[in-house]
Amino acid sequence: MREPAESSTDTERPSLRERLQRVRARVRARVRAHSKSAGSFVAGVGAVLVAMLLYNALVPPPPPLTVQDVNTSIANAMASATPAPAYSSLVYQVIRPSFVLIQTEGGGNSNNGEAFTGRSDEPDQAEEDDFGLGSGVIVNDKGNILTSLHVVADARKIRVTFADGTESEAKIINTQPENDIAVLQAATLPKQVVPATLGNPGSLRVGDEAYVVGNPLGLYGSMSTGVISGLNRNFQPKNSEERLEGLIQFDAAANPGNSGGPLMNRYGQVVGIVAGLVNPTEQDVFIGIAFAVPINVAGGGAGMPAY
Repeated sequence: MREPAESSTDTERPSLRERLQRVRARVRARVRAHSKSAGSFVAGVGAVLVAMLLYNALVPPPPPLTVQDVNTSIANAMASATPAPAYSSLVYQVIRPSFVLIQTEGGGNSNNGEAFTGRSDEPDQAEEDDFGLGSGVIVNDKGNILTSLHVVADARKIRVTFADGTESEAKIINTQPENDIAVLQAATLPKQVVPATLGNPGSLRVGDEAYVVGNPLGLYGSMSTGVISGLNRNFQPKNSEERLEGLIQFDAAANPGNSGGPLMNRYGQVVGIVAGLVNPTEQDVFIGIAFAVPINVAGGGAGMPAY
């Protein structure tokens, strides 16, 4: 009998040995590939380490923090968290060195320096009315003091007190009756004369902040705040032939003793000189309407150029 011939598939099928050889070849190839990747990774890590060593060598570390550094950092953090002071506080600090208390004896200043309000004619007030009280502000290096004319008009004696406590006799050196403005010069000036910073009334708008410093009812250096209520107001003071024009109206509290004092904006700049208050009841109390002469007008009494 003849042996059956081998099929074509048996002859084409690889032997077991050949298949093992192929598997080994693939394994070797994959091992070589992984070895290359691992080598690249190790090389990269090495490069990073070398770069870090070079950086540390070239750039020294910062010095260690001291106790002073820590305290400074804490103080700065607390300062940034503390709210800024109110504008009124800053305004007061700015104007305080330039503010002046004015006291008078005799003359026409029998209503504590309020030009617009009525006064009592009762006989038992005659002696008290012989003394007047008002406010003023230093406006130049000469120590000239701007105030309201009705505060010092016809006074037998004028005495001023500066912010540092210096007291002195004073005299009128110039007047502007049409604007109710007087300029005083003290016989003795404080060691340091601090003129006020003057602002521009032309930049005021209704609703802007208004600050007033004065001596209401003898309360030295009192501050009140409000807003600009109107501009270019006109008024005829009682018992006066002069009609004041172009006044600034404001609602910051002004009482007897405030006349002649400064009206300021939010930057502490003087924009007006307080002239008086209006009260239809003719009593010396504030009802929310007061007037000031613009500083660009009032300053002319002290020889300042118009601006």
